[in-house]
Amino acid sequence: MAARLPAAARRRQLLDVALGEFAERGYSGVSMDQVAEAAGVTKPVLYQHFTSKRALYLELVADVSDRLEAAVVKATADAASPREQVEAGFRVYFRFVTEHRDAFRLLFTADSRRDDDLTEVVLRVEETFAQSIATLIEVDGLGDEDRLLLARGIVGIAEVTSRHSLAGTASEPDPDALAHRVANLAWAGLRGIRGT
Repeated sequence: MAARLPAAARRRQLLDVALGEFAERGYSGVSMDQVAEAAGVTKPVLYQHFTSKRALYLELVADVSDRLEAAVVKATADAASPREQVEAGFRVYFRFVTEHRDAFRLLFTADSRRDDDLTEVVLRVEETFAQSIATLIEVDGLGDEDRLLLARGIVGIAEVTSRHSLAGTASEPDPDALAHRVANLAWAGLRGIRGT
């Protein structure tokens, strides 16, 4: 059995262990028994922190998305120009994906798309990212809905590029080089947008 930890530390440990389990086996392939065993705790201890597998999974999704969003927001806020914001946002996103593959798999695997409730949660995460990005798009005459539409496209670019770059490539993708290339594409597109 695992050593006795303060409640907050135990909760963090359980989330970290569960992340690895869900990323490897998918939502449907993991039981609370497996999470408890992997964490070295009893099932009652696990249930003291999470009332169900779904509650655990949803908290994990929220935790991962909050960490990723905070990293992107900080990186873009620290950038000196709009062009640098674009590249900084992609850079921190691709670094996060490279350094936290389990977290990316948790959010964007097909398994999470097979359950309507879980799909809705992941779509909410994507929409939150898009709303954050939309505030950074500055084009005269462009309305809020159009900014959000463009931001959703940027989120899609980041997600699909990450999926492809991690899918069985022989070499580790360089997140900085990837960010530079994709930022060039996104920036060229954004510079060509004119408000109505």
